[in-house]
Amino acid sequence: MQYVMKGGNPLVGDVVIGGAKNAALGILAAAVMADGPVIIENLPDVKDINALIGAIAAIGARIERLDRHRVKIDPSTINTVKVTGDAVKKIRGSYYLIGSLVGRFGKAEVELPGGCNIGSRPIDQHLKGFKALGINTEVARGMVIAQSNRITGGHIYFDMVSVGATINIMLAATLADGITTIENAAKEPHVVDVANMLNSMGANIKGAGTDVIRVKGVKALHGTTYSIIPDQIEAGTFMMAAAVTKGDIMVKNVIPKHLEAITSKLLEMGCQVSEFDDAVRVVGRPKLTHTHVKTLPYPGFPTDMQPQITVALALAGGTSIVTESIFENRFKYVDELTKMGASIKVEGNVAIIDGVESFSGADVTAPDLRAGAALVLAGLSADEHTVVDDIEYILRGYERFDEKLRGLGAVISMVDNERDIMKFKLEVI
Repeated sequence: MQYVMKGGNPLVGDVVIGGAKNAALGILAAAVMADGPVIIENLPDVKDINALIGAIAAIGARIERLDRHRVKIDPSTINTVKVTGDAVKKIRGSYYLIGSLVGRFGKAEVELPGGCNIGSRPIDQHLKGFKALGINTEVARGMVIAQSNRITGGHIYFDMVSVGATINIMLAATLADGITTIENAAKEPHVVDVANMLNSMGANIKGAGTDVIRVKGVKALHGTTYSIIPDQIEAGTFMMAAAVTKGDIMVKNVIPKHLEAITSKLLEMGCQVSEFDDAVRVVGRPKLTHTHVKTLPYPGFPTDMQPQITVALALAGGTSIVTESIFENRFKYVDELTKMGASIKVEGNVAIIDGVESFSGADVTAPDLRAGAALVLAGLSADEHTVVDDIEYILRGYERFDEKLRGLGAVISMVDNERDIMKFKLEVI
């Protein structure tokens, strides 16, 4: 599958943001710990989420899709703790099933996860946390095998801030005996969302959103109905789209507080940003100003927004520096952006960007989810036509991306063969 587009149109109008993919992965895993049905609302309809729902169905849970964004999960029929299959291998968030299954059943066997190839994403902090709770783990035949006769509260200090490990240990500790203290915990909005979901099921979790989380184990978790927070990264992508295309976009159904790091950088670059109760409006400028960005754990600038802001800075006057401090392999898209006329030099984890007047259309390939979305933004600002290949990555994390962009005036289409690309180019001159 590919996106083909013709750039040059400022994106203007309203866009509605869906549920947070990264929160939904943890929340779906949490649902398997209940002793009754769970209804999850505001669920994004993207490949990663549907793959995890499929994995939960495969271990015996009853799944009912109430509509496109609501699912009912009855975990009382789960009949195995072994999670395997191609779908599981492709998504990072499948490892949350280790924490939830071992927490509820005392055992879990989960195939090692995949996800985007953006560098080493080890699970050593997860395993360290499980050990502190009295859970024995081993990695064998591509599976993580975890088991414990009695999970007991413990004290965990993470060597590095890890969203995945924080959520996984929180899940495993929820039904443990005693109190678990997680220090140097991740503070991301989706960590808070998973904690709120667990608390609505009867868990006792305090401190989510700070760097110390305390989990007092409870005997059982009951069913609940829970609505997922809006997706901070989808929102940020559309905010950056306004900057890149010199547009004017009202980004609706967001929590502005979650977007403050992105908002502050857009203001530094000269954009106009207005905040409302549940919306943010971004107005681009004819000429953006250079700035420096360093990715950091929340509330710092998100690593998942690094490719999008790099595209914007590649069109800004002067020299900008982007430092990637989370993942070491996250600049693979720069070669693709260079094909479009960007002037970027990468040295280790630092990109030095000399702003250019404009991009020119080219055939480029998405190396991962967020970089793929960033290349689409570049194409929408470029002269002539751009084709973005390998958009399966983008479909993993953005729902109806091309449709939402068309709603803002983008000239873009999803195609799957050369003939359709030629047809698009002939029709859209």
